[in-house]
Amino acid sequence: MKVLVVGGGGREHAIVWKLKQSPRVAQIYCAPGNAGIGQMAECVNIQAGDVYGLLNFAREKSIDLTVVGPEIPLTNGIVDIFEKEGLKIFGPSRAAAEIEGSKALAKEIMAKYHIPTARYATFDHAEEARAYVQKHGAPCVVKADGLAAGKGVIVAMDDETALAAVDIIMAQRAFGQAGDRVVIEEFLQGEEVSVLAFIEGDTIIPLVASQDHKRVGDNDTGPNTGGMGAYAPAPLYTPELAERVEREILRPTVQALAAEGRTYRGVLYAGLMVTADGPKVLEFNARFGDPETQPVLSLLETDLVDIMESILEGKLAQQPVAWKDGAAVCVVMAAGGYPGKYGKGQEITGLAEVPPEVQVFHAGTALRGGRIVCDGGRVLGVTGVGRNIPEAIDRAYQGVRSIVFEGAHYRTDIGRKALSKI
Repeated sequence: MKVLVVGGGGREHAIVWKLKQSPRVAQIYCAPGNAGIGQMAECVNIQAGDVYGLLNFAREKSIDLTVVGPEIPLTNGIVDIFEKEGLKIFGPSRAAAEIEGSKALAKEIMAKYHIPTARYATFDHAEEARAYVQKHGAPCVVKADGLAAGKGVIVAMDDETALAAVDIIMAQRAFGQAGDRVVIEEFLQGEEVSVLAFIEGDTIIPLVASQDHKRVGDNDTGPNTGGMGAYAPAPLYTPELAERVEREILRPTVQALAAEGRTYRGVLYAGLMVTADGPKVLEFNARFGDPETQPVLSLLETDLVDIMESILEGKLAQQPVAWKDGAAVCVVMAAGGYPGKYGKGQEITGLAEVPPEVQVFHAGTALRGGRIVCDGGRVLGVTGVGRNIPEAIDRAYQGVRSIVFEGAHYRTDIGRKALSKI
């Protein structure tokens, strides 16, 4: 079969890598792809947000299955448009994807259906948001309502930071239209965990749980990023906690979306905070997470094509999903200056010296004059697999030490939180 993967980051490289292992797949295209993806698929110069360009390409090449990586095409309705034309595509509908596209909508649904989450208030005007901060005080979390590439969330531990966050989002328009509205939430204490699940009808099959590292610096310091690394499985996520999350969060959310006319089909990502009062939802995403996908798919045993087709055919309940023993750790190597302004074009060397137990997923790279160069903020996701988390950590950092590019920076503590729990 011929498969089209939409997107060009580390998540999409991991998806392409996993799909290529399927004996059912003869050809993979990726739009727009990157330098690493180009080594295992044919990259197509169509941007992920160009829904009709992608549609025309899928028709022209008689694509059998399209897999959507990023959130923007999903919230723009790519699934509805492809399905209307009779094309198979993996991902939620536009209406279902709004659970990620609007944080305010997600909070309204959670409040209406009693799904545990932080207390919140939503504002369309900056002066009202400022007044709320001045009345209720910090700590709090200020979020741009719309899509902001994982960066539109500011954790404010004091009133000054909270007021500045409102200004950055609503007055300075740092995240564009995503900041037309802000959500201000109660600050939750605890430890985060990322839970992804395959969803089809009433069938929910959770993937192995992972933990993302959002802050740019070691020990969770500095501004939020799109994610500086992740590991799986997360020892924090015990079988007892998993049962509670499915009962109190995943199943009620899927049922709530169906009740709201937003029936969900695809992968649902729940970013959770495990508090003293139990798990609470920080955010929902309507697709595979990034960088969580890199370690999670590294541990998936079952053919990903089989799982995706079972969801599209309404047969997920009959589809076994198996996982490899061991653990995987992904360390993101970022460009100098990220998550602020960063340069492009720096040559990347040492990729051929990476140990065989390590898979390097390209996120922001390009091929120029036969050289692989930096072309984004998060450049590489260096992913080690081992018998356990300590071994996977060691292998990932062995890989990182093999790779060189000007300005490279990365966290040195990815997976450290897991070590105290094993």
